[in-house]
Amino acid sequence: MSLATCAGKRRSNDMAEAQTEIYLTERLQTELVNRLRRLEGHVRGITEMIRRKESCDDILIQLSAVKSALNQVIVHLLEGHMDSCVKQCVVEGDEEEIDRFKNSLALILKHF
Repeated sequence: MSLATCAGKRRSNDMAEAQTEIYLTERLQTELVNRLRRLEGHVRGITEMIRRKESCDDILIQLSAVKSALNQVIVHLLEGHMDSCVKQCVVEGDEEEIDRFKNSLALILKHF
């Protein structure tokens, strides 16, 4: 079983005690994969619409729906990360990890 983790630094004298926290639970992982698979199917459908030379308006509506669905994948992934890693980093005062999250969030919002 493969789980995504964040590098949550622990305040400890022994580096061997450093742990990583799970931020991508099995449930969230399954949900994200399912959403992405639906998106793949949706994009394939749009490709077929273009091949059939369907209405530009209809294609644009479908592209907008894909964009919105992808934004929801991003939101759910960020929520999972915030619920575990970021919350713990705030409690521990890990400024480096908090700054890393802020930079990631700024990048996402720039392209949202």
